[in-house]
Amino acid sequence: MTWLLEPFATEFMVRALLGGALVSLVCAVVGTWVVVRGLAFLGEAMAHGMLPGVATAALLGAPAALGAGVAAVAMAVGVTAVSRRAKLAQDTSIGLLFVGMLALGVIIVSASRGFAVDLTAVLFGDILAITWADVGWLAVAAVVAVVFCALMHRAFVALAFDQRKAATLGLRPAFAHYALLGAVALAVVASYQAVGTLLVVGFLIAPPATAALWVRRLPSIMALAVGFGVLATVVGLLVSWHLGSAAGATIAASAIAFFAVSALVRRAV
Repeated sequence: MTWLLEPFATEFMVRALLGGALVSLVCAVVGTWVVVRGLAFLGEAMAHGMLPGVATAALLGAPAALGAGVAAVAMAVGVTAVSRRAKLAQDTSIGLLFVGMLALGVIIVSASRGFAVDLTAVLFGDILAITWADVGWLAVAAVVAVVFCALMHRAFVALAFDQRKAATLGLRPAFAHYALLGAVALAVVASYQAVGTLLVVGFLIAPPATAALWVRRLPSIMALAVGFGVLATVVGLLVSWHLGSAAGATIAASAIAFFAVSALVRRAV
């Protein structure tokens, strides 16, 4: 059992485990709605589309989280506005804004050569470098995400399954849509600074999708998704420790592997 316990005898691995667990909680709660509503592409686009905001914040000396939040909200509002006013399919709007935001981010980054290293951190993160301050921030974000999604649960359910009924019940589907986009932005912004956009997207989609293969009730999917996310964190950190691989990428790969195995098992039975 030494190989299992020894890595977590170090403080930085404990912080990484706690950070990964909190990211799992935030992304499981929000990601369940992303999977149910088929917004996986939007989640990925929002995560990577934060680049111009982060780059601008770095150049201005402002907090990176502030720039990321502004860019994520702009992406969410822009997708809805373009799809409605230009009468385009939502995935087309997402693709256009995704490429546009990435292009703008690269242009801004090119204005500062010294930002290249930080760009790598934004894209791939370094979960092993999580500080106790990051853990505290993730804990706050987790509480906010859980409370917010609990308060909006009825509206989100109606929005996901019957928008006309939601309007009839006075649940304001348009407001619920923007609220859900705001929850996705919260999950992405809260998590990326600690673990990078790769792991955020992986946790936002893979654990809820895996859980949905085994259970049907939304609260059960969320709870099981947290379990799969934490398990992926533990397995990824152990593999990374013993093989010397990149921790964030290994955790993301573990989450995807759990989905692949679950899909094969469910198909077999």
